[in-house]
Amino acid sequence: MRLGVIDIGSNTVHMLVVDAHWGGRPLPAISHKVELRISEHIDDAGHVDAPTVQALERFCAECLQMAEDEGVERLTGFVTSAIREAGNGDEVLEMVRRSTGAELQVLSGEDEARMTFLAVRRWFGWSSGRVTMIDIGGGSLEIATGLDEDPDVARSFELGAGRVTRNLLQGDPPLEAQVREARKHVRATIARGLRDIAKAGEPDLAVGTSKTMRSLARVLGAAPSSEGLQVRRHLEHDALAELVPRLARMTVAQRRELPGISAGRAQQLLGGALVAESAMHLLGIERLEICPWALREGVILNELDLMRME
Repeated sequence: MRLGVIDIGSNTVHMLVVDAHWGGRPLPAISHKVELRISEHIDDAGHVDAPTVQALERFCAECLQMAEDEGVERLTGFVTSAIREAGNGDEVLEMVRRSTGAELQVLSGEDEARMTFLAVRRWFGWSSGRVTMIDIGGGSLEIATGLDEDPDVARSFELGAGRVTRNLLQGDPPLEAQVREARKHVRATIARGLRDIAKAGEPDLAVGTSKTMRSLARVLGAAPSSEGLQVRRHLEHDALAELVPRLARMTVAQRRELPGISAGRAQQLLGGALVAESAMHLLGIERLEICPWALREGVILNELDLMRME
């Protein structure tokens, strides 16, 4: 059957449609996405502005029509940190529901970590042992670790690549003092939440997910996406630690010239690199395997599990 998921993220809004059944690998069929950058369109009162809400309504209407046209039998939608934290978040969801019929659920940061961990576990399998996962979105960082499909520990930090860039790394390029203060803030924030993760034990496999991780790996020599999902990609801490000061000296225009970096990702690449390098350092991780599945796939896999129980 065909399942669809609408992912309303801080940077990109994305619908993914897959052909799937319980016990089988979901096969991507259709992808439709737009960069709305919702987190950059929050007014002084903490509300998502009217033009962005209208753009979100249009996108959701397109998704529902596309789902109908393409034979999607079950469509799930969710929002993450940008809408979750907005002062008018509930109002935005109700406006979208009334105008389009789309029912969007709010995922907590812990929900995000757990769903993404499920996708990672299914991708790498039981033989990977204890897994520690690091996922960097536009608004938040998620870390989870465990032996099963549901992690033993799941934590969310307000350290997304877009948020760090917007709040701490103004300037093109930012001043050296700004980069130093951003690094200090990122490390202190992660360190406050490390106790339970460290108590869970050393991982047999460390995994990075999200576009930010894939972009950083690509800059450091990983295969391009055109070579397919099955190609193994990884991110080394030492190479990333050397990359951070290079990125800090680059303008956004210069970052756009790096391999695999789109215009939309160039601005927040430094913020994402700071978060990734800090998380790896504090967790004692030398190498991350890059997982092509993340939150959207986790939501779909969870939906399949729920359907089987109905």
